[in-house]
Amino acid sequence: MIQIAIIGSGPSGCYVADMLAKKLPDAQVDIFDKLPTPFGLVRAGVAPDHQHTKNITRQLERILLRDNVRFIGNVTIGTDISYFEFKRHYHIIVIAIGATLDRPLNITGDTLEGVYGSGEFSRWYNGHPEAAALNPTLSQNVAIIGNGNVSLDIARLLSKRSAKLLGTDITRQALEHIHHASIKEIYIIGRRGAADVSFTPAELQEITALPNVEIIIDSTQIPEVTPSHISDDKRRNTEKNLEILRQLHASNQQHVADENNIRIHFIFSATPIAITGTHNQVAQLLLTKNRREVTGITATNEQFTLGVGTVISAIGYRTASIPDIPYDHNKGTLAHHEGRVEPGVYAAGWCKRGPNGVIPANRADAMNIAKTIIAEWEHTVSPPYKDGFAAISTLLDKRNSKSVSYNDWYKIDQAEISRAQDGKPREKFTRISEMLALLDSR
Repeated sequence: MIQIAIIGSGPSGCYVADMLAKKLPDAQVDIFDKLPTPFGLVRAGVAPDHQHTKNITRQLERILLRDNVRFIGNVTIGTDISYFEFKRHYHIIVIAIGATLDRPLNITGDTLEGVYGSGEFSRWYNGHPEAAALNPTLSQNVAIIGNGNVSLDIARLLSKRSAKLLGTDITRQALEHIHHASIKEIYIIGRRGAADVSFTPAELQEITALPNVEIIIDSTQIPEVTPSHISDDKRRNTEKNLEILRQLHASNQQHVADENNIRIHFIFSATPIAITGTHNQVAQLLLTKNRREVTGITATNEQFTLGVGTVISAIGYRTASIPDIPYDHNKGTLAHHEGRVEPGVYAAGWCKRGPNGVIPANRADAMNIAKTIIAEWEHTVSPPYKDGFAAISTLLDKRNSKSVSYNDWYKIDQAEISRAQDGKPREKFTRISEMLALLDSR
């Protein structure tokens, strides 16, 4: 039997597991996760009000229920079990741990109170145990740095009245925190121009439907025609985005200003260069205006400031390094060659190619890695015996580390669903200790 370990139970890990379980019938596929809960970014990164996207967990659930697939949660590679121990007891290892570290702004003042990474912030409102205690400062004026979908998610959630979030799986603590904040102005800031944003048109369109929100855009920042530097593969989305931005500007021109509304400002071609504060708390964001030249984006000598008390940076993510596993510090990913980390060890998803692409893109990448593995292993005759999870389980017992099975996860899942109120699909446990205590009581 071929023993396969998948490290990470998000979409990439699950998709690789599914194909390997189908195409290598004489294989046992064990999916490990550091949390007691599976599904990675779908559970802890997708916006709570995007339940249609989160419903993909139903598909991933079916993968975990395959006869030759086993979920093992609450086990961290490099801490509970070393990389070398995994290699000793498994023929194949696929690392699919995503990219969870926020890229820092690396400017003066980025460690002040009130500065957050978007990954940390989204994990907070999604109830991830590592961010449950964040308790972020939400001032009247909030700056979000970055022109991708995550920036739109955060702006949208901060703009919604609590009643609009009741049907979501946002945590009760985050819901109350946002409800009691007195947010008035939200600035979405990108270093490139309006034609270069990474928004998907569908996400941008959602902003147009927000009630009690005014959108502020300087029309001179929206080009009348799609710039020539936009590549053909991006031209269609760019044209859609520019049309939506024009509509947002025109719509706001027709509305009478209401002081009770939240105002979302889109600011393009600007880069933050410093954050200043008083008493260790953010007070101002200093920016420089940019211009596009043949060689790319160039900073000008023109600067301006925004009075904000909260800064959320959404400029990308890095994969966390794991002891003894090759790492590419320049790219912020695992070091690999076409997905191969070293013989018998592979990378998939964001830890392989960086934090870009939605779930379907991760599925395609996972399928490619799975095909590579199958081509290298399907004709292997009598591989040397390895004992897989039997050995790992023994090591965990010796170390008093409690792993979580699929049946355990099912109990956690059902308890979260039963705790839900006010039309919410679930009320998540936000501490691992709570989950383990639940399992010990049953």
